Amino acid sequence: MKAQEIHVVTRAFGYSGKYIATRLLDAGYRVRTLTNSLHRFNPFGERVEAHPFNFDNPDRLAASLEGAAVLYNTYWVRFNHKDFTHSVAIQNTLTLFEAAKRAGVKRVVHVSITNPSETSPLEYFSGKARLERALAESGLSYAILRPTVLFGKEDILINNIAWVLRRLPVFGVFGAGQYRLQPIYVDDLAKLAVEQGHETSDRIINAIGPETFTFRGLVQEIGTIIGKRQLVVSVPPAIGYVFGWGLGQVMGDVMITREEIKGLMADMLHTDAPPAGVTKLTDWAKEHAATLGQHYASELARRKNRQSAYDIQ
Repeated sequence: MKAQEIHVVTRAFGYSGKYIATRLLDAGYRVRTLTNSLHRFNPFGERVEAHPFNFDNPDRLAASLEGAAVLYNTYWVRFNHKDFTHSVAIQNTLTLFEAAKRAGVKRVVHVSITNPSETSPLEYFSGKARLERALAESGLSYAILRPTVLFGKEDILINNIAWVLRRLPVFGVFGAGQYRLQPIYVDDLAKLAVEQGHETSDRIINAIGPETFTFRGLVQEIGTIIGKRQLVVSVPPAIGYVFGWGLGQVMGDVMITREEIKGLMADMLHTDAPPAGVTKLTDWAKEHAATLGQHYASELARRKNRQSAYDIQ
């Protein structure tokens, strides 16, 4: 019975995990979450049972997964920092997969990234590839979802592009800005995740949206939508990084990293595949034009403040 089936979502009080949990609850499932933010604002009340990750105690982690039919994993870190690193995130995720297997979880739906490769010089992409291989070799039934960029009201990248456009007369793109992105709406990703939770066959899906933009074109499109058609200029990647680093220092955040610039310019956020989402970024941005980019979205603030909700609009 659905009412008795338990589904576990990592970080249900955060971004994509919140949308997955919402869809599961609406479908009538019992939902647990694993989180490092037990005291973050909980939009679900008592409908979601919260447990700490307990990566340092695999027995307790496995106990938190007992009885679960499906695990939806959104856990990861965007960049290396003194408080968190890709290498630790990889080891923690491996511990999570092993705990899921020990607990008898029937299926894992895992959020990865487009174009992962263990030979990539970019740790984000090589780390994601290592985890994909580990899951495939675990013996667990799995679905691997590979999104590029997520958008939604809790988003960082799209919001902060709009934030810069609202405040500066010029927007710099790295090089020619012709590298591509295929953003997917966060709830479209959640819908896909829940659908894959129902399946039994192993799947790898490029979870991309219905629109493809060059980075330059994306910035120009957002500027037009919010009424801030600022000059978009090409800048050398090194200069663009320094400017982004400086702006991040002002905001107490990491706005962009060298690895992210390299990944963008290597066209790693584009793949030749049919869209898995239906919501157009342009349509969504038009609906939210009045609020998009009005406030800065800080990655580090979210990690330091583990009580406030992610909502920024």
